[in-house]
Amino acid sequence: MATIEQLTARIAQTLEAGEALPHVVKIDLKGAGFIHIAGDQVTNQDAPADLVVTISLDDIVALGRRRLDPMTALMTRRMRMSDMGLAMSMQSKIQSLFAQAA
Repeated sequence: MATIEQLTARIAQTLEAGEALPHVVKIDLKGAGFIHIAGDQVTNQDAPADLVVTISLDDIVALGRRRLDPMTALMTRRMRMSDMGLAMSMQSKIQSLFAQAA
């Protein structure tokens, strides 16, 4: 099982190797902490963001390992997005970040 520190480091490495996100994203890990992504900067601050993804640490790992389908996670409210339109426009980038949770 990945810890929040490991997940944060993996996301930071992914962003260093690729393109920075065009919007500020916060992943709220339901009591386990936060991952705040602003451009190519990744912290564990609970700071404002354009898009907030709320998901448990276990579920983000399951998404990364493809054991949980993103649509199923949304429909069962295991994952929530603060702005679905913005989330859809960033879908491929968000999926690549979640893949780092595996």
